[in-house]
Amino acid sequence: MLAGWLSARGIASPLLAGAAFVALLAVASTLLTLGIRLYGQFVIEERFGFNRMTVATFFFDVLKSLLLTLVLGVPLLLGLFWFMAETGDFWWIWAFCFVAAFQLLVNYLYQPLIAPLFNKFRPLAEGTLKERLVTLAERLRFRVKSVLVMDGSRRSGHSNAYFAGFGGAKRIVLFDTLLGTLDEPQVEAVLAHEIGHEKRRHVLKHVALSLLLTLLGLWLISVLLHQPALFAAFGFHAAGAGAGAGQPSSHAALVILSLLWGPATFFLQPAANAWIRRHEYEADRYAARATGGAGALAGALITLSRDNLSNPHPHPWYSAYHYTHPTLAERLRALHRYAATR
Repeated sequence: MLAGWLSARGIASPLLAGAAFVALLAVASTLLTLGIRLYGQFVIEERFGFNRMTVATFFFDVLKSLLLTLVLGVPLLLGLFWFMAETGDFWWIWAFCFVAAFQLLVNYLYQPLIAPLFNKFRPLAEGTLKERLVTLAERLRFRVKSVLVMDGSRRSGHSNAYFAGFGGAKRIVLFDTLLGTLDEPQVEAVLAHEIGHEKRRHVLKHVALSLLLTLLGLWLISVLLHQPALFAAFGFHAAGAGAGAGQPSSHAALVILSLLWGPATFFLQPAANAWIRRHEYEADRYAARATGGAGALAGALITLSRDNLSNPHPHPWYSAYHYTHPTLAERLRALHRYAATR
């Protein structure tokens, strides 16, 4: 129906028609889930004291996210559909190179250009904490451009820390809520944990896996394009931007893959979570070694778990499927064992 509506609008270019089709579906999906997001933010988060966002800020964030999705997504879709149409049977290899370069560029630009659209960042004030963090980064040979504080408290009471960027352009970002709940040794331990992810090449491994899945997805689209019965099953038998009525289309294949991906791979989630949890344990051990003991990190984990109202003892099966991080009890036991061996 949507493809027919676009065709009636007189969009002659198959590339534009395909990009418009996917973009409109993305906008529709955002609008359809808006009620659930409002309930989660202003009922559930509010009930437990985490919500600090106004309704105006919420809808302004939604609008900015939609505009950003269109600004970044439409050129990406146009490029992808061009490679699908113009580079032959092995288009998925050329398209992968394009998509991978686009993803890496967006990741590089996220902190300096995209993140400031939603939050304000200021340099960490001079003092003992900044000296401690800079000294830690230098001692661990972690090149960092700046240490920033993000106004996370304007939207939520949750706290976190992360680093962004590549090479010498890395930026350490601390939520202002984190600084209000942890003491200086604990903040240092949290930062050491994040540095541990970099030093153990976890970030690189995650990027590599993401790119591998992107390549697999594009190859699967190339296979779907030769399965007209599948298009008919999803109601695309009358679609055909650029392919003729009754023929599979590139944008339809992309949508079908996005619908099938979750159900087809749900059984892999426990294995993926186990892999990520292993990295968390490694980063915890790195932080304990870098800060001279497990006490500061253990204290930080307890405080963060308490303040974020995390479930310390979820059911093991539920945790295996839904949790990318070990539970608090699991991390504390692992830190205790590591400290005992040291």
